[in-house]
Parts: sequence; structure tokens; C-alpha cells
Amino acid sequence: MADQHPERVALVTGAGRGIGRAIALELARRSFSLCLAARTRAELEETRRLSGLEPSRSLIVLIDLAQQDAPELLFDAMFDHFARLDLLVNNAGWAPARTPLARFKADDEARVLAVNLHAPIALSRMAGARMAPGSAIVNIASTAAHTASAGEAAYAAAKAGLIAFTHACFKEFRPAGVRTSVIIPGLVDTEFIPDNKRLDRGKMLQPADVARAVMQVIDSPPHLCPLEIRLEPQRDPMSR
Repeated sequence: MADQHPERVALVTGAGRGIGRAIALELARRSFSLCLAARTRAELEETRRLSGLEPSRSLIVLIDLAQQDAPELLFDAMFDHFARLDLLVNNAGWAPARTPLARFKADDEARVLAVNLHAPIALSRMAGARMAPGSAIVNIASTAAHTASAGEAAYAAAKAGLIAFTHACFKEFRPAGVRTSVIIPGLVDTEFIPDNKRLDRGKMLQPADVARAVMQVIDSPPHLCPLEIRLEPQRDPMSR
């Protein structure tokens, strides 16, 4: 069935590869226009090419969300181009290799919190003020928020904060008809996860699995919004 809302606009952070690209491509198939944000132009250009969208309907914004003014610059660029926003997907994430907290660098801590938590808060604040009823904000968290493994203290804290933030936004934006959800995936087969002798990548989630969860949010009827969607692989990827 043809999409009945071809004018809808989505902003996807971390859209150059992996989960962000999979989400962007599925949204393009559903006739969304896209603002594609990430740090690498070549990757964003490839996402645009794969989407089949013309530049008028696929704005590329090169941005480093670790920079304090980046969320505002990104949102302004998107709104200047499209003059509306129907879906915000806070997907961009960053974490260094697992590091004991005692050796964790202050600069890495600041970057983890900026990309995984501060930027989604800022973008959601700006989006929530402009969105019409029926719009949605979807945050991509991680089961790391619950497992809180050694060496991932800052990342786990940031993702746990993102989940709590989503719960608060769910209550705050609901009266305006803006849906807010958080996707909480387990291990996803992307470049974000380094190879490990104990890891069976064939048992991991795929980026398309996360994209389908985002579509579940936007396909929900107006009176129903899934606050949390948890995704776990059927088989444990760490049990080769």
C-alpha cells in the first residue's frame, strides 16, 4: 500500500552506516524525506545513494555531536531545509574500547556523555517544541544500560540516562500527541562491536532488526506508543 504521508521528514543521527543507515533506508522506502547526520561525508553520500532520494529530499549534515553547539547547528540546518520534523531518531553513539575506570580518560568520558546523552537531550528538546501531533522521537539505547559490564561504566551510565530521559519525555510530550520511545538492543552486528574470539557474529542482531523496531513505533496507532522495545538475539552470541 502506498504511503499516505509522503511529506513526512525524519532526522537520523549516525546515519552513515550500521543501524543508522538501516533506519534511514527503511524510512526512505516509506516515503520519508531525510536529514542524514554523521561525521563522514562519504558514508552519508552512500546512504543517500542507497536511499534513492534526490538532494532536495535528503539533506546531508556533517556534524560531530560531541561538540557543544552541534545539536543546535544540526537542528537549525534541518529546519531551514525542510521547515518541519515528523520523526527524530537519536541513533548516534560512541564509546572507546573497554577501559577500567581508573584509566579512563576525561576527554573520552566527556565524548561518551556528549554523543550518547547530551546530544539526544538537546535534539529532543528542540524537536519537541516544533513537532505536530502524531510525530515521534525514538532513542536508540543499549542493553549495556542494564548489564553494566566492567570497562563500560561511562557508556552504561549514558545509555541508562537515555532510557530514563525517554521515560520522562514520554510523560512530558504525550499531552501534545508526540510519541516518545526507546529501543534497547543487545549486540548488533556493526563496526561498533570489535571482533572477539568468543563472539559468534552470526548470532547477533542485525541493523535491520533495529530498523524494524523503529517502524513499529511509527506504525503504532495514535492512542498507543511502545515506551520501550527490547531486542535480544534468540541465541547468545557470546557462546560459540
